[in-house]
Amino acid sequence: QAMLMAGDIDIFPRAGTRSVPQFKSSPRFQVIEVGTRSKVILAINNRRKPLDDVRVRRAILAAVDRNAVIQGAADGFGKPIGSHYPIGAPGYVDTTAVNPFDVAKAKQLLAEAGVKTPLELRMTLPPPSYARQGGEVIAAQLAAIGINVKIQNVEWAQWLSGTFGGGHDFDLSIVAHVEPFDLVKYTEPDYYWGYDSKKFRDLYVSIQNEANEKKRNALLGDAQKMLAADAVNGFLFQAVFPTVARKEVKGLWPSMPIVANDLAAISWS
Repeated sequence: QAMLMAGDIDIFPRAGTRSVPQFKSSPRFQVIEVGTRSKVILAINNRRKPLDDVRVRRAILAAVDRNAVIQGAADGFGKPIGSHYPIGAPGYVDTTAVNPFDVAKAKQLLAEAGVKTPLELRMTLPPPSYARQGGEVIAAQLAAIGINVKIQNVEWAQWLSGTFGGGHDFDLSIVAHVEPFDLVKYTEPDYYWGYDSKKFRDLYVSIQNEANEKKRNALLGDAQKMLAADAVNGFLFQAVFPTVARKEVKGLWPSMPIVANDLAAISWS
């Protein structure tokens, strides 16, 4: 940031979110909020009771205020998502209204599922700040519906061996999935969140076999709606990174399909 302010460099991709206000207030700079393919999710272990009940998962989602999570976890740099699919990808549909923030509905769903509160759950969090800070926000939100969350902070090696791998020893977790197209993971029952749906697997085969782009995009929309309806995970937000540059720089990417910057397209006016 200091080099940018001093004029030693012209472009700073993925600038620190807390440094952005000083650049936004200066006429010398432009700030572009660059959309990514990263999906930040509240992963839910679908194998464990009572999380194997879709009503309990829907209750968890209804208790989560995505906008508050985005503020707390990412300083406001994120866009709410309702499924495991980023805004701007082919066939994207807005599913955020499928499981909206509704505390009363969340309590009702827990009661319908026969869950006696307080319900004790463990949230295992890897090191990134979006996970640690987002976890604190979500734990407070879940407390409002009678779910007591015990936070367990772990290093990546522990998360990979115990949560993502091994015996999938977790109830909840928060992680960013950065692969551009990773719906295929919902066809794998042994994947760490344990979603096992023949209906979704059949739909995914149809997506793979559909050559017509319009029809394929419609099927992709169906897939997003199915994951939202099944409340497989708590779909939180698409990560957004600020790029700061001098006003004269043109051709900067407004979205980041890959984690790189195409310098061939950039020019100075």
